[in-house]
Amino acid sequence: MKLSTKARYAITAMMELALNENKKPITLADISEYQKISLSYLEQLFAKLRARGLVRGVRGPGGGYHLAKSASDLSIASIVAAINDEKSKHDANMVIEQGSEQEVLESMWDNLSQKMYGFLESISLQDLVNDYNLQQSEAPASNSMETPTRHMASF
Repeated sequence: MKLSTKARYAITAMMELALNENKKPITLADISEYQKISLSYLEQLFAKLRARGLVRGVRGPGGGYHLAKSASDLSIASIVAAINDEKSKHDANMVIEQGSEQEVLESMWDNLSQKMYGFLESISLQDLVNDYNLQQSEAPASNSMETPTRHMASF
């Protein structure tokens, strides 16, 4: 399991949806603007997230995306796994001689990946949202009025 840039962007975008879980759908154009992520890049990511059942789209005026499950039921590992689906293709194309140093290294990386997956499986999207909300509550207050839709500051 690799925490790639794609996975980081997907987690960030999913946090935008989680912060507005009970509000109107969020458009990819809005997420693109808030997070400074290319719209076409987001479309690719959301195609994978939608295919894995992590988000659902709402068509028509006022449409956009919602989480398909509650944030507490979505693990960070499920988001990363949805985005990093190319690992199986890479493994299928690789031929490793049994007993070789390469086989030992691959086994070591597979073991580490399983441990990372287990750790990320224990963290829900809601956990990240709670951490974000705690950080925001500890930050100095600004004089501006909060808008009804909440957005993360871009990373």
